[in-house]
Amino acid sequence: MTDIIESPRLQEPRRGGLASLVSEAIARLRRADRVWLALGGLFLVLLVVDLDQAADSAVFTLRAFAWIFPFLAASVLLAAWLKAAGADHIIGASVSRAPGLAIVIAAAAGAFSPFCSCGVVPLIAALLAAGVPLPAVMAFWIASPLMDPEQFILMTATLGIGFTLAKTVAAFALGLAAGAATWAVQGAGAFAAPLRPGIGCGGCGTAALAPMPLRWAFWHEADRRGLFGAEARSVSLFLAKWLLLAFAIESLMTVWLPAEVIAANLGGDAAFAIPLAVAIGVPAYLNGFAAIPLVGELMQMGMAPGAALAFLIAGGVTSLPASMAVFALVRRPVFLWYLVLAALGSLGAGFAYQAVLAV
Repeated sequence: MTDIIESPRLQEPRRGGLASLVSEAIARLRRADRVWLALGGLFLVLLVVDLDQAADSAVFTLRAFAWIFPFLAASVLLAAWLKAAGADHIIGASVSRAPGLAIVIAAAAGAFSPFCSCGVVPLIAALLAAGVPLPAVMAFWIASPLMDPEQFILMTATLGIGFTLAKTVAAFALGLAAGAATWAVQGAGAFAAPLRPGIGCGGCGTAALAPMPLRWAFWHEADRRGLFGAEARSVSLFLAKWLLLAFAIESLMTVWLPAEVIAANLGGDAAFAIPLAVAIGVPAYLNGFAAIPLVGELMQMGMAPGAALAFLIAGGVTSLPASMAVFALVRRPVFLWYLVLAALGSLGAGFAYQAVLAV
């Protein structure tokens, strides 16, 4: 009789324990990286819907990643080395010069710097808070997500040196154009207060750029060795997750996306191929590294090179890390101006590249 009375009470902790486990699992999912979740969710759906395709996609993804791994390793080591050497502080000092010269320096620094749209956020915040002119910052901001050593290496291996050099030139040219246009608009009275309220010295929580001399032989200093290791781990995980997701999506594109659709809408003979590529690229928020293998597959299916370049530029400038960084730091008119520059610059680069190839 006692057992019958007490048995429901004994079950209460079990129910509470189950609820606690479910709650903890949900909390962990919320904290988990969304890219890894998307990759896992994609294969989970494939396992349920099409088991054979799930196996084929897994093999395709692993083989593609194994092929790109040497280039990935080289790009990670290069990025971590330049970070530990203090290259970000060289850039920060360079863009604080006279406005016209600063735009040129900032565009070049953005096009050739080792910093992605994520890693450049603290530098940009510190520059804006320190009063560096918006035109120079905008030149750097537009050019920086478009090309860096990691992208250059991976893109050369995937899309060829000609296309990679075209995008590098486009990154520098767009940085110059964005800086010059912002300088002209600001000279007419716009963007007098570009920063959001509370973003400024002591208000944004971003540490000022502390002096850090350039040290190519950084391994003699413990702090720089630690910075190298942290940067290498961060960049490795960042690139790996996006490339794995990109290869998984590419495996499905080769099966489910007819080549004739790509050729008809984004091919060289399509009248609106480049504007359509920009219209898709701007809202797509596709990570630049993930876009490389996807665009390579689209070009093999018939996508015009000019449309491919326009898509990469539009998606790169307005990728989620880059656009969210702009939105978080500046007022809405500056953010909208940033999107306008991205769209117009993508169109111009796409048409220019297609015209050069047609000569």
